Amino acid sequence: MHFKDNPKIAGLLDFGIQKGATDLHLIVDSAPILRVDDHLIEFKDIAPFTPESMKLALEGFFNTGGLEELQEVKEVDFSFSHRNYRFRANIYYQKGDLAASFRLIPNEIKTFTELGLPPIIERFVSSSQGFVIVTGPAGHGKSTTLASMVEKINTERREHIITIEDPIEYVFEHKKSIISQREVGIDTNSFSKALRSALREDPDVILVGEMRDLETIEAALNLAETGHLVLTTLHTNSAAQTTDRIISMFPSHQQEQVRGQLASVLVGVISQRLLPKISGGRALAAEIMIVDSAIRNLIREGKVHQIPNVIQTSSSSGMISLDKVLAELVSKGDVSVEDAMSWALDPKSFKMMVY
Repeated sequence: MHFKDNPKIAGLLDFGIQKGATDLHLIVDSAPILRVDDHLIEFKDIAPFTPESMKLALEGFFNTGGLEELQEVKEVDFSFSHRNYRFRANIYYQKGDLAASFRLIPNEIKTFTELGLPPIIERFVSSSQGFVIVTGPAGHGKSTTLASMVEKINTERREHIITIEDPIEYVFEHKKSIISQREVGIDTNSFSKALRSALREDPDVILVGEMRDLETIEAALNLAETGHLVLTTLHTNSAAQTTDRIISMFPSHQQEQVRGQLASVLVGVISQRLLPKISGGRALAAEIMIVDSAIRNLIREGKVHQIPNVIQTSSSSGMISLDKVLAELVSKGDVSVEDAMSWALDPKSFKMMVY
């Protein structure tokens, strides 16, 4: 997909950049809406889109006949550049009319420190093989954290890094490493096919934008097991839930084998949230699970419900409890108790920390 400089769309994207927005939403019968610091803000001085004006605004993204194809598939994901920024877009139908959402991707890849990530995650990217998973809800910075990890390797080590994304978000420059970026639908037909092909492309590090299905998870585990560092994301709420989700994706007769496989390759899990700061902007809170012998045994034995207790009692080895980080953000006056409470894994325990 491409972007022809439609003045209306370009103006809205420019305003989003100016306001520090993360998302722009366009829906018929509504004025354009920005998401800033996780709050939706409506452009009240701009007339709502009509079905005709929406079609006119969005048709510049499509080649001749593209809109007709969209009518068949009903939604399309793609990314594009505008004024040195990247945008991830989804054009879809709602109530029979076109609509669109645009995610702003910062043009600078930030360091761990700039993102507010704990220094312990440097241990994850220093591994030469294994499985590192970044989890959390949609829109909470998982792709940004992955990009920062890739850039850390890119600037410090000579490796061949392959990224498999849908669509490509951050664009990397070759530094010490060489980076092959593959987009599903353009450079490959699926995540799972690209992962199977990756073995023949001499990779050291593989980034999988998202593990969406069993085939992709299986291929990613096999790559991690055969001497590669695999970085990926999953939509889960905690480290314990992440291991449970992966294992439960497999048929019951395979789950014992997968528990052993996951226990042997998993390096760590980062489960993160972005919370609106009282002073403006967003604060990052991250649960960090480092896979040591205790965690490996719990995964192998199917006792993942005990993982949160291990994380809480293992701060000396670098593990970080999400609820403890949330409580610290409240005590520093960075975020409100209400916002922190909405993301706490154990609200009862969290209340005891802040009251």
